[in-house]
Amino acid sequence: MNKKARTLSEYVNQAHAEAAPAEPATPSWLPELRALLGEKALDTGQDAVEAHSYDVWPVAAKWRNQGKRPFAPDVVVTATGAEQISTLLRWATERGVPVTPWGGGSSVTGQPLPTRGGIVLDTTRMNRVIALDPESLLVKVQAGANGLLLEKELNVRGYTLNNSPQSLDRSTIGGWVGTREMGQFSSRYGGIEDLAVSYTVVLPTGEIVETLDGPRASVGPDLRQLFMGAEGTLGVVTDVTLRIFRLPPFRLLEALTFDGVEAGLQAMREIMQAGLRPFLVRFYDRDEARHAMQDPAFEQCVMFLGFEGVEGVARAEYEVAMDLCSKAGGSPIGAAPVEAWMARRYDFSTVENLLAEPGGLAETIEVAHFWDRIFDTYQELKKALDPFADEVLGHFSHVYAHGTSLYIILLGRAADDARAEQILLEVWDTAMTICLKQGAVISHHHGAGLARQPYVDDALGSSHIVLRRIKEALDPAGIMNPGKLGLE
Repeated sequence: MNKKARTLSEYVNQAHAEAAPAEPATPSWLPELRALLGEKALDTGQDAVEAHSYDVWPVAAKWRNQGKRPFAPDVVVTATGAEQISTLLRWATERGVPVTPWGGGSSVTGQPLPTRGGIVLDTTRMNRVIALDPESLLVKVQAGANGLLLEKELNVRGYTLNNSPQSLDRSTIGGWVGTREMGQFSSRYGGIEDLAVSYTVVLPTGEIVETLDGPRASVGPDLRQLFMGAEGTLGVVTDVTLRIFRLPPFRLLEALTFDGVEAGLQAMREIMQAGLRPFLVRFYDRDEARHAMQDPAFEQCVMFLGFEGVEGVARAEYEVAMDLCSKAGGSPIGAAPVEAWMARRYDFSTVENLLAEPGGLAETIEVAHFWDRIFDTYQELKKALDPFADEVLGHFSHVYAHGTSLYIILLGRAADDARAEQILLEVWDTAMTICLKQGAVISHHHGAGLARQPYVDDALGSSHIVLRRIKEALDPAGIMNPGKLGLE
């Protein structure tokens, strides 16, 4: 980018203006790269380049529909292992060639899109389970492994990851680390930062680094956290050791209705501050409850709760939770709505089908705040975003003793894809401005990517200098996934 964009609309419009021509010249360094890695590792074909020019960000869907390609690689390199990646990154640093890691391409905010062309490093063929430790309950797996395929393999052996992002069937383990991902059962099992015990990462200058392996350590800072959520800007993760769990022997589910959002938030807060450990906590406002219940006539807010593990403990926690919910005005309506949701929880088709339509627009923005500010943030976002879509939905999940995440989902239609794109950009600008004003966290677990790029400086404040200096030290040539995390 020639100048720093202050809004997403500005950023993307500038990207369109600076986009490469439809048939860019072959990079002068390409023959050298072929000689370095071998012909089979490289793909410059149109299909490969196009497949790595769009992720699942709704704005990218609108670009695809319009034939726009503002961020395209010059070449796609198939990663085969840490040594090959080390060779590639060392060469790229010397030559100043950008490298953008690519997992499943399932990001919904533009993390894997190559803002300066160059190389997209596709890790999906690095998908092998390296080792399984049934005593310590650990699995070591290559970073390109697909989440759902790994989960199925573990299930056959009686284990589970207990990590279930909606993108489980299309995301990779390395992508989870890179985006600081979190699954739907986080209230009991935590996010990837709690589940990843160690990993191997290749630095931009070619060194292969293994983080400290152990249940806990007090040997300097926890360097695992350095690359967690770094979105590929500091190196390439090549394998990850994850905690796993035995399949739960017992599970209890319940849906409860509430008359208003504040009552449901009170119940969620009381449950978490009482020290209970539900594996599932999701609370929907009236607008989204109709979708969650699959009933257009549904008129109340609804909460989905789940407890699992040792039967006696799960039953006891369930009873305490029901009492807390009752005191907040909640009324149980049975397990059937939660069971139905569990069966379809990876289904993203409502959003994808709408985005595929000319003019169709859909967006999901997740943020987080403390309990004393989350309701005000929810109200302001709902009111401000209402003019942009036919439906503005809200739900709360990923719950803590001190706060919660909030999802705002928009569904609507515009005159055409160009207008839909512009509306989506305005939605992001509006939502991020409100979150910064409210003091909310601008991303809970989808990461920053391109969608939040103009707002990272303000979101991190004075601490952004630490990230910049780490970037300068580890990536002196600035080759790794440029244009992300406020690191232009």
